[in-house]
Amino acid sequence: MKILEIVTSVSFLFSIIRMTTPILYASLSYLIADLVGVSNIGIEGIMLTCALVGVLASAAFGANAFLGLCAAMIAGALLGILLCFIVTKLKTDATIAGIAFNIAATGGTVFVLYLAVGEKGLSSSLVSGVLPNIDIPALSNVPVIGNILLGHNVLTYIAVILVVLLALFLKKTSLGLHIRSCGENPEALRSVGVHVSRVQYIALAMSGLLAAMGGAYMSMGYVSYFVRDMVAGRGYIAIAAAALGANRPGFTLLVCILFGVADAFAVNPETQNIGIPTELVSTIPYIVTIVVLVIYSYKKMRDRKKIAAV
Repeated sequence: MKILEIVTSVSFLFSIIRMTTPILYASLSYLIADLVGVSNIGIEGIMLTCALVGVLASAAFGANAFLGLCAAMIAGALLGILLCFIVTKLKTDATIAGIAFNIAATGGTVFVLYLAVGEKGLSSSLVSGVLPNIDIPALSNVPVIGNILLGHNVLTYIAVILVVLLALFLKKTSLGLHIRSCGENPEALRSVGVHVSRVQYIALAMSGLLAAMGGAYMSMGYVSYFVRDMVAGRGYIAIAAAALGANRPGFTLLVCILFGVADAFAVNPETQNIGIPTELVSTIPYIVTIVVLVIYSYKKMRDRKKIAAV
């Protein structure tokens, strides 16, 4: 009964949206990279790097959060392009390259933060900007729902808008068609005169930019500072979310909400009073990820067997 009270409370439902936001950005990042045929396993590292870049740039420009966000997005796009170059031109395995990005970011962000402010792992001495929360007047008078949907960070609302825009972009534009075709059959795309490498670079730049927005949300929206390893595996969870969403923005959003529920339950202070060990509660998002992936893999395997039997 206590659990039911927690999960139906306005504060818990509000926190679901907050926790879903970075996972959604990361999932959209992986989605577009996977569609173009260059899987971006380095989302975790890009998010972490851009979370630090956003804080440092914001502090450098007088706590200007907008300039910090712009700097993070530029850094993310450049990292996406770098990953594309490493994979497509240097012929490095995409998984190995992505893991290398993640490992480098884990230590590199701490090192850069130490060089910048002399602190290891926490930017407490930096005065950085915070991206604003937004109230939507049209929702202010709606009972219950208004309290859940109002007052979120600007990047949360942008993320939802991007889901719609990305779905339209992939279905209705020539570049979106090229991105989808590039992942399915790049040779066919070359045969009609399309520059495949250019499409891949554009898609990976977009992937890096989306990951950067998720990282900037973590350090300039969710909280107002940088902490080492603050992405906390969300880049990996996003890969599962995009796969379960079949690389479709709308379905991916729904899966991200599921992981957002698990995350919100793990960080909710009231869950510590229901008799479940704190250590176990903190593992819930990762347990959910494993369970969902097992179910997804089993379903895919069963579908392949049915096709083979026909």
